[in-house]
This record gives sequence, structure tokens and C-alpha cells, in this order.
Amino acid sequence: MSINSAMIAGASGLLANSSALAAISDNIANVNTVGYKRATAVFTPLYRSQGTSQQFAAGGIMSSTKLQISESGLLAPGSSPTDLAVSGDGFFVVSENTRGFTTTDPVAFTRAGSFHPDANGYLQNSAGLYLAGWPVQADGTIDADPSDLSSLEIINPVSVGGAAEATTEVGLSANLQASQAVSASEATYAAGVSTTNMSSGALTPDVEFGIPIYDSQGSVHTITLSMLKSSTPNQWHAELHVSPASEVTTGTGLVDGQIATGIIAFDSNGNFDAANSTISSSLNFLASNNSTALGATGVQWAAAEGISAQTIDLALGGPSSAAGGLTQFDSASALAATSVNGTPFGDFSGVDIDASGMVYAKFTNGIVKKIYQIPVATFANADGLEALGGGAYGVTRDSGSYTLNTAGVGSAGNLAAATLESSNVDLATEFTNLIITQRAYSASSKIITTADEMLDEAIRMKR
Repeated sequence: MSINSAMIAGASGLLANSSALAAISDNIANVNTVGYKRATAVFTPLYRSQGTSQQFAAGGIMSSTKLQISESGLLAPGSSPTDLAVSGDGFFVVSENTRGFTTTDPVAFTRAGSFHPDANGYLQNSAGLYLAGWPVQADGTIDADPSDLSSLEIINPVSVGGAAEATTEVGLSANLQASQAVSASEATYAAGVSTTNMSSGALTPDVEFGIPIYDSQGSVHTITLSMLKSSTPNQWHAELHVSPASEVTTGTGLVDGQIATGIIAFDSNGNFDAANSTISSSLNFLASNNSTALGATGVQWAAAEGISAQTIDLALGGPSSAAGGLTQFDSASALAATSVNGTPFGDFSGVDIDASGMVYAKFTNGIVKKIYQIPVATFANADGLEALGGGAYGVTRDSGSYTLNTAGVGSAGNLAAATLESSNVDLATEFTNLIITQRAYSASSKIITTADEMLDEAIRMKR
């Protein structure tokens, strides 16, 4: 009966518009939710085949809800350097737990980038989901697999602890007085004998400079450059030694903490003469745990130090000298400056994240280290993802599989640090839809009341 079908159509209209109202309500409620994707009600008519009948039978309507996942919201400034947004296509890879991903864990993706450290330092967004990234290996490489989630770790910047940087370069800017008198002890000077060298303190040097350096653990050591004017013009005897001597173990050719001995020479213009200088420009310290026999000029850190091997390039003059080098002019001997790289131990102080998703740990001593790279997951059809709650989405047959990309590579968008993606809800549009839905709902209810009145009249006619 046509009246009955009209009532069914009216009831389906009530249900469909109720569903639309729910979607609109959710959109309005989440207008300020980071990374929220608006829901849209999609209506589908349910036409009935009329055949040869001259009477029309209403089929009604069916509604479904579609999330506009691929539609980006505006980017707005965040309050933290770990607030992140994807500028373009792609999603963050997240997990509900800090152990990362196993074959049994659900895969989740999100655009909600309000990540902040939890009590243990793991980056977690407001929905309680943890951010995953590729860890940077000790050699600086990254095992970036586009399809293997097991290569990811939950990002924890705090776990890097502190950092130190060993000295690798030393430069000097100093003058040695050209008119320095040759001391009487120069005639008996012998670098390899404790009773006649400068390192032991038995012989007083004409000039002496102390140079601080840093080891692999950030501890400070002092290398002393002691010099004695030679009877040979424009030459100085030189000894480099560690103070105290107990910090190093040396081969048979070195004594009293010496790490290098030789001649420092100058040309007739008072400039450093590298060709005629015999003092080593490369200081090689073997690790404390070295077990091989030391050669005549071999040096290693003492076992009690417990530190790694270290090579220091010593720039005493010429274009490569960052601090200016040694000179020999007839003015007072003096050290003008030293140039030493490396740093003492420093604590973790914060993070920086660049557009490629590289996460840098910053330390109080100025060191900056790469620790993670955040991948961006892309899909052939992002709108085909299913909502998992908390602004996260899961893979479906319609979405296709994910591909993990470096941010800014291929179809993956760049990452924006200290930035958040706003909801893609437009309030003006939602209020308009709210009015339209309300009117449609009222009209559907009117269909039912009208059909009821007509049916009641038909029943009275029978009486």
C-alpha cells in the first residue's frame, strides 16, 4: 500500500537525518580538536521497482557516514617543539604501548601531533598514543624500511642521557722571543732522560704553555708544551707531556708523561717552519683497555682512566692553524690564544625537529646529536582508512597498504615542528547543515503524521 510505504519512507528519513545530526554534532564538538577529520553524512535513495503497477511505492532513504580524512586542516603554532604537523599528505605512525610494534600489534596512524613526553620520556599525544621513529645507529646510519614496522622504535629523547665530545683539534697562537738566551742546561738536554728533560721538572723550560683537552667521557686533561731555546738558530727543543704523567702509559722512547718530543723550527722571517720541525702534529692516544705492546713512541690512556682512543691534530702554524700558529719575533714570549674543540659532559636539554623529521637531541654543553627520524606513512586512498578512536586510523582493504617515507620524499608531506594541524571543520558549513538537517527531520516527521491521518481516514470510511 502506498500510504504504508510513505510511512516507511518517513521513518527512514528520521533515521537518516538523525545520523546526519550525530555527524554534525560530532564535528561541532570537535572544532578545536587537533587533527580531527570531519564526518559527512552520505544519503542514498532506496528506490523500489515499480514494475507495471501504476501506484508508486516509496523506498525511503539510507544514510552512511564518511570521514574526510584526506582533507587537511589549517596549520597553527604549537606550544612545544614536539608539537608536530604533517604539511601535505601522510600520517604519523603511533602505538598504544612503548614496546613498539610486533606482528600482533594493531597498526595505527594519526594526524594528531600534540606529542609531549610522558613520565618516562616517551613522546605521547593527547589520546595516549606513542610516536614511532627510526632510530639513528651509532655510526649515524638509519635503517629506514618502507614496509617493516619492526625497524621502528617509540621515540624517547630523554633516554640519550648526557653527551660529551672528545677533542680532535688543537691550535695555538703564541710568540717565542727570538732574542731568548740559550741556557747553560741546553748543552746537556736529553728529552728521553728524566734527569735532563723538561717533562720531569728537572730542567726549567724557557717557555711553557698548558692546553686543556677533553676525553671521550668529557673529562678535562692538560697537555703541556715545554720549549727550550736551542743553540741552533731559529730552533727550540719541544716536549708535549700530560700532567700528571700518571694519566698515560707510554712506550720506551717516552718518559715522564711525554706524548711527543722534537724540534720546533722557524724561518728567517719568524714564521713556523713545518719542513724543519720534527715535533709530531698528530697526537695518538690508544684506549685505556689497549692490550697490545706499545712502540717506542706509543701512547695510551692509563687503565685507570677507562676512556676511548683519541687522535688530536696539533696545528702549530700555517693556513691550517685555526688560532694563528707559533711565531718567533723579538717580543716577549706569550700565549695569545688556544683553539680547542670538544666539550665536557653535558646533560640533555631539549630537542629540535626539522622538516625531514630528523630529531636532534640538544645538550647543555652545546652538542647536538641526531637520535631519530620520524617517518610519514602514506596511502593510495587515505579516505578508505577506518577510525580507531583517539584520532587514529587503521588500514583497510579500501585504503590500501601503508608506505613509510622520509618526510618530504615522494608523496609524503614535510614535518612542521612546534606546529599543530587544526580540525578541518568549518563552523559556518556545519551550522548551515544543522538547519538543513533539522528541516529535513521535521519534514520526515510530517510525512508520518500525514500518512497516519490518511490511514485513519481510510479506516473511518470502511466503518
